[in-house]
Amino acid sequence: MATKHLLIAAALVGAVSVLLGAFGAHGLKSVLTEAQLGSWRTAVHYHQLHALLALALCLRLLADPARRLRLAVYSLLAGIALFSGSLYGLALGAPAWFGPVTPIGGLLLMIGWLCVVAYALRLPAPER
Repeated sequence: MATKHLLIAAALVGAVSVLLGAFGAHGLKSVLTEAQLGSWRTAVHYHQLHALLALALCLRLLADPARRLRLAVYSLLAGIALFSGSLYGLALGAPAWFGPVTPIGGLLLMIGWLCVVAYALRLPAPER
C-alpha cells in the first residue's frame, strides 16, 4: 500500500475512534453495564492512542520510506482492528470466542512499537 493510502487509512482510523468514543459516551451509556462501558472506554483509548502513532509514522514515511516504519503502521492498524475491535464486540455482546482475539491484537500493537525501536536503532548517531 502506498504511503498516501496508509496516511489516509490512519487518519480515517483516528476519525472512527472519535466517532466510537462519542457513541459509547452518549449512545451506549444507558444500554451497557458499567463493566461493558469500561471495556468500550479501554477500546477507544487504545484505538485513539495507536491511531495517533500510526498517523505520526505515516508522516515520517513521507520523508523516509523505511520498511520498519511501514511494518509498524501495518502492525498498528491490524492491532487496532483486532484489539479494540474485539473489545467493542465483547462490550456489545459478541460471542466468547472474540475474547482470545484481544491479546493477538495487543501483540500486534506491541510489534508496531518494537518496529519503531528497530527503526530508531538503525538511525545514524547525531553529530556533535
